[in-house]
Amino acid sequence: MIKWLKLAIRNVLRNKRRSLVTLMAIGVGFAAVALFYGYVSHIYFGLRVSAIRGEGLGNLTIFKAGWNEKGKLEPDKYMFSQQDTARIIKLVTAEKGVVLATPQIHVAGIVTNGTSSAIFIAQGVVPKDEMIIRDGWAQFRPVHGKTLDDHVSYGVEVGQDLGAYLGFKPGADGVVMATTLDGQMNAMDILVQGLYDTGSDATNDKYMRCTFEFAQSLINTTAAERIVVLLKDWRQTEPTRAKLQKILTQAGIPVEIKTWNELSLFYSKVRSMMDMIFLFLFGIVLVIVVMSTVNTMGMAVLERTKEIGTLRALGLKRRGVSLIFSLEGGFLGLFGSLIGIGLHVLVWAVIKIIAPTYTPPGISTPVPLVVDLVPHFLLVLVICLIALSWLAAIIPARRAARQNVVEALGHV
Repeated sequence: MIKWLKLAIRNVLRNKRRSLVTLMAIGVGFAAVALFYGYVSHIYFGLRVSAIRGEGLGNLTIFKAGWNEKGKLEPDKYMFSQQDTARIIKLVTAEKGVVLATPQIHVAGIVTNGTSSAIFIAQGVVPKDEMIIRDGWAQFRPVHGKTLDDHVSYGVEVGQDLGAYLGFKPGADGVVMATTLDGQMNAMDILVQGLYDTGSDATNDKYMRCTFEFAQSLINTTAAERIVVLLKDWRQTEPTRAKLQKILTQAGIPVEIKTWNELSLFYSKVRSMMDMIFLFLFGIVLVIVVMSTVNTMGMAVLERTKEIGTLRALGLKRRGVSLIFSLEGGFLGLFGSLIGIGLHVLVWAVIKIIAPTYTPPGISTPVPLVVDLVPHFLLVLVICLIALSWLAAIIPARRAARQNVVEALGHV
């Protein structure tokens, strides 16, 4: 077998110019796919952290059964009572791998500075729990001013664009108005603790954060709309959901549990788009690899017709001829992949040194262009391209094996 491998390598190097063109085509295709995968891999990581930490969704969100279907129409019937909230938090936090479980309420209404008004959507959170959820994320989305404080229940954080529209600065006063659960209009004073960037143009002009106690008072309730659960390892999201669903059902508390990716529509849509682009790019590379290999091996068969006839006349079987050419195709895939790895690492290093930034659609601030090195994907891609090159070489290899010995020897 060693002799066959050596012979295949020597044949690949026989026509250096043609082989080099084929290897570069495979290498550039490899690098393009690997770079794009590294890019989307980092995007998925960023979107995941943004959803879990930045949006404050945690890994799991527990609703009362029926909330997602009827909760907006009859919120008072589909919220957790104070007693149920305490029971759920106790049961959930007793599970291994759970960092915390915290109640939240979302409210909407009108905020005014006394002269101008705007619609707002606020997230009522427990400040100390919110700090744990956003740990590590604050450096990317810092609050200008003070953050929420358990001791200042009427303090709020305001989205930057909303704050700019109303002229709010840290320390400013305002008034918010919202409808209570029994249909009455309620108004409460607020103190703008700080301004923050939500990270999205679509939400920066309407989002606010307030304390859970303040949100309860605004809509006149002691209940909680949802309970957000943060886990140590995001990969345990689905197993933990199944476990908590079973535990809470057995405890007589009917619930619906949603994962972070189910609640973050932005993540799901961006991932679907990126997956489609990746498949499209990989399809193009696949065609390039197959066509380049078929063309190179086809020319090799044509040029070496007499050689094939001689080998057949000396007793080499058709299977042996096919093996030689298929091995050459496999080596083209291997050497092309090695060139691709070199190009990939080179471009990755350049991007890491230059550290360019760009502003994606719908995002309010520039983000760094980062490409991850994903060793296991590079290995899978090498195997795929070797297999593709080997399969592409089978067509001309079979044609070479079926040649008539006498005609092959007399080929001009």
